[in-house]
Formats: sequence, structure tokens, C-alpha cells
Amino acid sequence: MDQLLSYLNGLSQEDREAFARRCGCSVGYLRKAVSVKQRLGEGLCLRIGIESSGAVKPESLRPDVDWEYMRAALIGEGAVKLNSAGEAASA
Repeated sequence: MDQLLSYLNGLSQEDREAFARRCGCSVGYLRKAVSVKQRLGEGLCLRIGIESSGAVKPESLRPDVDWEYMRAALIGEGAVKLNSAGEAASA
């Protein structure tokens, strides 16, 4: 979460808002998640990684997830589906 906070703090207010929108949430949501160390959904972690151009690694947000597997599954045949909360949905 420290990577995400540092990244957010390095952006202008306008850029923070645009970043959060691209991630599908708000700046307030991201800041609250950081402050309470909230467990973010896998999909949101991936979006943060993509939208930050790799400055924030999904691994830093959710070290409990097997990101190598997730990426392979998503790239493969879409074996992993994400629900509306950005979490891996059961098959």
C-alpha cells in the first residue's frame, strides 16, 4: 500500500482524479483503502498496476495472490473471470 500512497501523493489533484476514474473508483476510496489497509480486489489491483504504468505493482497491494498464475490465466483463455468488485469469481 505504500507504493500506492507514494504514487497518489506524486500526482496533481487533477491527475489523481483521472487515475482513480481510470481504475474505476474514486481518490477517496483509494486513500481510505490505504489508510485502513483494506484488501483490494484482484481486478482493481491489476487496473492500478496498468494505469500507473507499473509504478504500483499488484504484488505490493495483495502479496497473498499468485499474480503469475492470475496473469497467465487472464492472458490464456480467460479462465479467470472477475466479478463487479474486481475479485476472482468462482467458476
